[in-house]
Amino acid sequence: MFEKRDFYINGKWVKPFKSNDFEVINPSSEEPFAIISLGSKEDTEAAVKAAKEAFVKWKETSKEERINLLEKLLKIYKKRFNELVEAQSIEMGAPIDYSKSDQTAAGQSHLEDFILRLKDFKFEEHFDSKSNNHICYEPIGVCGLITPWNWPINQIALKVFPAFATGCTMVLKPPEIAPISPMLFAEMVHEAGFPKGVFNLVNGDGAGVGTQISGHPDIDMISFTGSTRAGKLISKNAADTTKRVCLELGGKGGNIVFADSYPNAVRDGVRNVMSNSGQNCDAPTRMLVEKTIYERAVKEATNEANKINVDLASKEGDHIGPVISKTQYDKIVDLIKIGIAEGATLSAGGPDRPSNLSKGYFVKPTIFSDVTNDMQIAKKEIFGPVLCIIPFETEEEAIKITNDTEYGLGNYIQTEDKEKAKRVAKKLRSGLVYINGNSLDPGTPYGGYKQSGNGREGGIWGLEEFLEVKTITGWKQ
Repeated sequence: MFEKRDFYINGKWVKPFKSNDFEVINPSSEEPFAIISLGSKEDTEAAVKAAKEAFVKWKETSKEERINLLEKLLKIYKKRFNELVEAQSIEMGAPIDYSKSDQTAAGQSHLEDFILRLKDFKFEEHFDSKSNNHICYEPIGVCGLITPWNWPINQIALKVFPAFATGCTMVLKPPEIAPISPMLFAEMVHEAGFPKGVFNLVNGDGAGVGTQISGHPDIDMISFTGSTRAGKLISKNAADTTKRVCLELGGKGGNIVFADSYPNAVRDGVRNVMSNSGQNCDAPTRMLVEKTIYERAVKEATNEANKINVDLASKEGDHIGPVISKTQYDKIVDLIKIGIAEGATLSAGGPDRPSNLSKGYFVKPTIFSDVTNDMQIAKKEIFGPVLCIIPFETEEEAIKITNDTEYGLGNYIQTEDKEKAKRVAKKLRSGLVYINGNSLDPGTPYGGYKQSGNGREGGIWGLEEFLEVKTITGWKQ
């Protein structure tokens, strides 16, 4: 049993102001494997005070100084890479190989890219040759960073690194159900030698530390990744202090599979949904299939889902692990039962635990066919390994169905017709459109439309989220 009760505040590990133990559960076994503390208002106040005081000097550091520290952090990250792999596997159920190749590798990739972007970023520029106005990009101040459990280090990387790079200080509240890798990350920050108070970590839940951070008058910005429900609460709580609120929220991505799609489009779409046990906010969980190939597509999707193994996160090999918690497990199972009751055809999987596993939060890869877009399973973000297949007849109908959702994070298009792909992509109301399985390049912006959030993470857009823009007149006298 790991005991990690302390918080990282003002450059050192400190004991909680009040005792408030919380057991962290291994989702593969349903057994506790670590004990942390949930913070109190006094812990939050101490962290915010440290960040506010540190900002005075940190904002004046040069770009070169910050690059040097980030490069030190990158070396340490690489050195302790496998510790993060093991931590994320046990705390949130990522299979060990996936934790290495995707979860932990993503954090390193973001750090490498932000260093490159920072080297080229201009914090001051003249407006134009005819103007005497000067433009400055300045750090926004103290940032409250609230990160999710489904990609623990990835989302820390997308918030902490640009905050460092732009001269901001911060208080990080990682997910209380996946806190071990964030605490390892805090150790790396300390080892890299960042000045005290620049980075602070306080564990806690959303109702406690999360609410304290989002409404705090001395915090200038909130960057939150998580559910749309929580994002709305954070926005309301932050309103009285008019701080900037950047949100990356839920999704219900549409994957339009045209009749002229490439041969493995359906199977790849199934694999995309099931990766990370379906716990990806931009997963293509609604597969829209042209009617002329619909029957074939359902058979392919069913066959592919039945081939996916479900097993312990600690095991090597190609399989999916458990979902993160009993709360998530119960929600997913309930929605699968709702889908059956709504009249959708259960083509693969179902609400029962896989037969090879007697405990753990494991869900079978599940396929629903004959789904209509007004069903709850097509409207709600299930956040588990569940795919809904919906037929369509025309390009216009596919676009209409895809856009008929409160979300707008990631949508997908499968077609060999390049012009059609571009035409449809421009009509989809989402921050991301993936054509024929092509992935994002490092440094491209990530974020959503509608109730999938606002703002963008990654690259120069990710840096700009943490900056204020100042115009100074009379620069040329």
